[in-house]
Amino acid sequence: MRFIDTEQTRGALSFDAVIPALREAFRQGATVPTRHVHAIRSGDAQGTTLIMPAWSDRGYFGVKIINIFPENTHQGLPGLHATYNLYSATTGVPIAQVDGDIVTVYRTAGAAALGADYLARKDARTLLIVGSGRIAGLLAQAMRTVRPIQRVLVWNVRQAGADALAETLRVQGFDAQATSDLESAVREADIISCATLSTVPLIQGAWLRPGAHLDLIGSFTPQMRETDTACFDGTSVYVDTDEAPTKSGDLLSAFEAGVLTREAIQGDLHQLTTGARQGRRNDQEITVFKAVGSALEDLTLATLVYESTNAG
Repeated sequence: MRFIDTEQTRGALSFDAVIPALREAFRQGATVPTRHVHAIRSGDAQGTTLIMPAWSDRGYFGVKIINIFPENTHQGLPGLHATYNLYSATTGVPIAQVDGDIVTVYRTAGAAALGADYLARKDARTLLIVGSGRIAGLLAQAMRTVRPIQRVLVWNVRQAGADALAETLRVQGFDAQATSDLESAVREADIISCATLSTVPLIQGAWLRPGAHLDLIGSFTPQMRETDTACFDGTSVYVDTDEAPTKSGDLLSAFEAGVLTREAIQGDLHQLTTGARQGRRNDQEITVFKAVGSALEDLTLATLVYESTNAG
């Protein structure tokens, strides 16, 4: 069994390769059982662990274990930590352990950009990033792979986080600035991409301008929310997979409020990548993409990393 460390995993991934790999994976599909979700409590500490298996006809089987501890931010630690084990799907033999944290952030940002490729306006140039963690730090790169992003705004619940990410993005060559005015930033943005662990609404539907694309990748449990229910009222809503309507606090709240039904969801990434659903229909439409993540994405990137480093 090979151990592929953090730097090797990161070095094997770029969005020029990640997004096409995810597009093809969603077209082809895989076997993705429902994830196992467990609450973790130790003393006063509380977190959640997700166990996410998937396998495909390409001969690979993988399992990711990801732990979510939102209070880690108070200790200066990331809120998410993951491991990924890759096996032969024909023999069960362990093949490799890949850095699960790197796989998670690249597949999440990559899937967000894949959704935006079908749902954001072709001329989308201003990106608002809500959040400042590891996934948020990759969203500008990912979105610029599919849209002509020229300006990046960053908002975070802690201003220091927004300032730090904006500075990092400027070093990377982006015209980026931190903002403390979330409403104004939403009203300016062509793409609003939320990557937080929030349990209270941040984005209000009344702020979304015609033609905006709202990308929601942070809420993946029923307790988590990044939006108010108005974001789903009269907008065109898409999801990554059929797990999203059962897992996302944003969608569940919209269902409960009566502004959205499951039947009104326009499509998922499989339907978009195969052409079964059209995606954005005009430049005035407000689109929403709600993702909770899929083990298919993790398997795809772990396989990409393994084959890339094996070839090298």
